[in-house]
Amino acid sequence: MADTKEAAKAERRANRLAKEIGTFAKAHGGAEGHIAYIGERGTRIVLVGDDGAWGDLVAPTRAIAEQAVAKADLTVHESFDGEFAGKVRTGPYEWTRMAGIQLGGPSNT
Repeated sequence: MADTKEAAKAERRANRLAKEIGTFAKAHGGAEGHIAYIGERGTRIVLVGDDGAWGDLVAPTRAIAEQAVAKADLTVHESFDGEFAGKVRTGPYEWTRMAGIQLGGPSNT
């Protein structure tokens, strides 16, 4: 009984993530992704839109992340580098957050 409950919960989570992936893809002319383990928090699904916008979602497990991207029919890359990474477009916010203290940007505290 508990296994059935857990499976149903995982299915609902994967469906919600797939819907969010679809919404992102629709808003950005399509999307591709990458799945990355982030430790105890779970697995990150990094999304890159065809327009260069990017975002991410977190799934509690890799299995749920993989199920979500399959349901969303998302093209998934093995690594976040090369041509795929080159599609990401960053703006002033990201640059000041990445540079932070080094370039006089806002601190993270």
